[in-house]
Amino acid sequence: MKKVHPEFAFQSRELEGQIEGTLGDPPNRKNYDMMVQALVSEYADGNGLDDVNMMAFALVDRIRFTDPKGLVREAMDYEGSGDPARVFAMANCDAAQGEDEGKAMYEAICENHPELARQAIITAFLYKNQARWEDDDQSLDQLARDDEGDDDELEETAVGDDFTQLFDQDGGDRE
Repeated sequence: MKKVHPEFAFQSRELEGQIEGTLGDPPNRKNYDMMVQALVSEYADGNGLDDVNMMAFALVDRIRFTDPKGLVREAMDYEGSGDPARVFAMANCDAAQGEDEGKAMYEAICENHPELARQAIITAFLYKNQARWEDDDQSLDQLARDDEGDDDELEETAVGDDFTQLFDQDGGDRE
């Protein structure tokens, strides 16, 4: 498994939360489909929010990935130092089942928002292919392993209870 840029990992988790939140509990596919259709229409018209997750949300059910290995490599660089067209060639939203709007949306976002579209395509890919990549371990256990132990310095200079009670007129007996 490959590590991906932390921002892509974050965006993928955010996309998952948005999708689950829109579906609701119990899942309401009708509301979800209406939300996605509204986003697709906006982006197909050349409008839509300049937001990676909203764009990825619009793409996620319509996009097909033609070069998964290439997309994993691209996911290591969030800012994209190369040509975004490279990523555009690794996926498509071909008109399936008479769905021309998905193709129009893909063309519009690639033309109108190339950098954002690049990030959204990779985010949608990572969301749909979670077994192909791994995130940096940000669990508390891992963070504690990397801790340098600077808390000891704080404890040595911290004010003790005896000292603070000198200024407490009630002597610390409060109800």
